[in-house]
Amino acid sequence: MNRSLDIAVLGLSLSSSWGNGHATTFRALLRGVHAAGHRVTFLERDVPWYASHRDLIEPEFCELVLYGSVDELLTRHGGRLAGADGVVIGSYVPDGVEVIDAVLDLGPKRLCFYDIDTPVTLAKLGRGDEEYLARRQVPFFDLYFSFSGGRMLDRLRSDFGARRPVPLYCAVDLDIYRNTGAPRKWDLGYLGTFSPDRQPILERLLIEPARRLPEMRFVVAGPNYPLGIDWPSNVERIEHLPPAEHAEFYSRQRFTLNVTRADMVAAGWSPSVRLFEAAACRTPLISDWWRGLDSFFPPGQAAIVATSSDDVVAALTSLDDRQCRAVADRAYQRVASAHSAAVRARTFVEAIESVAPKTDLATRHSERRLRV
Repeated sequence: MNRSLDIAVLGLSLSSSWGNGHATTFRALLRGVHAAGHRVTFLERDVPWYASHRDLIEPEFCELVLYGSVDELLTRHGGRLAGADGVVIGSYVPDGVEVIDAVLDLGPKRLCFYDIDTPVTLAKLGRGDEEYLARRQVPFFDLYFSFSGGRMLDRLRSDFGARRPVPLYCAVDLDIYRNTGAPRKWDLGYLGTFSPDRQPILERLLIEPARRLPEMRFVVAGPNYPLGIDWPSNVERIEHLPPAEHAEFYSRQRFTLNVTRADMVAAGWSPSVRLFEAAACRTPLISDWWRGLDSFFPPGQAAIVATSSDDVVAALTSLDDRQCRAVADRAYQRVASAHSAAVRARTFVEAIESVAPKTDLATRHSERRLRV
């Protein structure tokens, strides 16, 4: 299929990257989709915590629509959703279960779910927590795009009845994330919102090395860190770093640290967008270990794997500039060839095109009758 598609996306946020990783993931993907000649409308629930931290008001790559309630979504935008070539609903959409049921009632031509939190979602469904997706709804999606690959895809199919799980990892826009040439300021940096399950790893892989290496400089950027954390004096804190400043942030580090959420570690094959962003900026990666990491960034070649403070200290004190450049260059090549926004957008569009659209009203509303 060569014609332009009209795609509607309902996601957690596009307008604000504050406290979430969804916005940058959507931005990279949808820029790629737009560049390929398709039309995208992003529908976002207007909530105060994102309204006060918006860093993308008028995206040039899609139409951004804010709505205040599910009723408003249907009243003002139901026709657009019903007429779209594909509707994609993301994880953590407010009132997600109600939104999905409402969109199903519209009889969309193609309906997809984009789970940017697959391990978290499946863990929640396993314990009966249906915050944004109900277990009964999974089989109604034509495609289930998953942030995680590997065995998560098998579980989606066998345990939850997903028709067609498709891995759709996060990606990076190479036009935005590139080395700026800024002078180096920090030896090791970390970008991420506070998370209780990540904090012990951050303590081990950044805070303790900072204590041991007082002559070096460290930085942690991200919101919601408790006041009681004992930050060494050589660790700089940045409360919020908007995406427009990410490339400069990575470019000023000698190494960048990746710390993975516990659910993602348990699932495996769940790369963080921060890995791709830093690699695109040619900053050497130090990462905790999770299954599947080697398929994205082979340890010792495109990333340094650290399980202890000693591992981080060794990397910071023993690797020379030539070795650092070699690691960074290999990571960049991996990202440029397989994890750019253009590559991911092609996977996304081709998957949607591979699903035959429901074009007659009887077919489009048959799933509604089955669900009822």
